[in-house]
Amino acid sequence: MGEHHRTSYGPGAPAPCLTVRPLADGRGVRAAGEIGLATHTIWERVLEQAVRGGETVYHLELSEVTFVDVAGAGALAAAAERLGDGRRFVVRRPPPALSRVLDLFWPDLSTIEVSMS
Repeated sequence: MGEHHRTSYGPGAPAPCLTVRPLADGRGVRAAGEIGLATHTIWERVLEQAVRGGETVYHLELSEVTFVDVAGAGALAAAAERLGDGRRFVVRRPPPALSRVLDLFWPDLSTIEVSMS
């Protein structure tokens, strides 16, 4: 992985970016930056790789993610719905808004566990 995505967002505005690196144990990724319109492609690619992988528990370390839009949360929920039996995502230290959106729109989605520690 170790992908970096940067897209122009407007004159003089800093370009939103999302950096994704594998966790040391190889059972997930650490993301940093923003998950929004300019970075959806990389986020969806990360989630698709996780779904296709064989890990029972796939960790998404999001403590350095500053923003996740509703479409990014939806992509996470859609990927979680495609996980096979007994598999789940553990989302560690996400931005507070992501937890709220997941609780609001997908309250019964048992394949996503949010950990604030």
